[in-house]
Amino acid sequence: MSIGLNTVRQRVGASLFERVAGPDGPATRDRIDGAPGPRWFGPDSAIRRVHSDASMFVGGLRALLLQSLHPMAMAAVSGHSGYRSDPWGRLQRTSTFLAVTTFGTAQDAQEAIAHVRSVHERIRGKAPDGRPYRASDPHLLGWVHAAEIDSFLRCYQRFGPKPLSDKECDDYIAETARIGEALGVLGPPRSQAELAAVLDGYRPELRGTTQARDTARFLLFKPPLPLLARAPYAALASAAVASLPQWTRWPLRLPYFPPVERTAVQLAGHGVVGVIRWAMAPT
Repeated sequence: MSIGLNTVRQRVGASLFERVAGPDGPATRDRIDGAPGPRWFGPDSAIRRVHSDASMFVGGLRALLLQSLHPMAMAAVSGHSGYRSDPWGRLQRTSTFLAVTTFGTAQDAQEAIAHVRSVHERIRGKAPDGRPYRASDPHLLGWVHAAEIDSFLRCYQRFGPKPLSDKECDDYIAETARIGEALGVLGPPRSQAELAAVLDGYRPELRGTTQARDTARFLLFKPPLPLLARAPYAALASAAVASLPQWTRWPLRLPYFPPVERTAVQLAGHGVVGVIRWAMAPT
């Protein structure tokens, strides 16, 4: 019985890992982990705890939904990221970047940063309202960074195996600031108080545009997944929506049912994240 369960776990874990990291994921992981040299973050760092946990599946969805509320960021994503035509490729590139900068050598992390910055320099255009945008704009990068780390941290606190202490939360935000600053963010937050202030500062700029609502519908209701994966994904998506601030619901036209979110959605989210954690645990 244990052999059969082990086989199931390995197959499910391998399938999930391939979706997230791509067909070359195992080789990329071995290269990241095995390369000699100093790292930006130590083995006991808060950023490693958060970014290695299955709660990132929920946090990633939440981050995309939250980021979409900035019209300039949404225009750049809609026009250049290929999230509809190649959603898995975009996910795999993002997960590899997070893995390299969190766990890789300092040299590999810096090379990954340089590559992303070179891509950002080429991304520019106009939003539907006519305003120009540049992906390298430090103000725009600041929103993407803040929304991302807020999402990763909040979902880890809600669905992770053991919540971080207040000091560890500040440590996490300070550690991610190193990556944000390297990407071009000016004065990234380094504590929970600073992160909350940054997010509040962007509130007047946020809108529920047509592009943002289309993205939310695509992410939540039209994911390119086989039928068997739809139910677990729905639980992850519901958990991501439930973890968003209440003020985001109407702009994105997302439902808000507090009693259901505090019970059924919370339990389903914990269940699916727990299964992913079990399946992807090191053998």
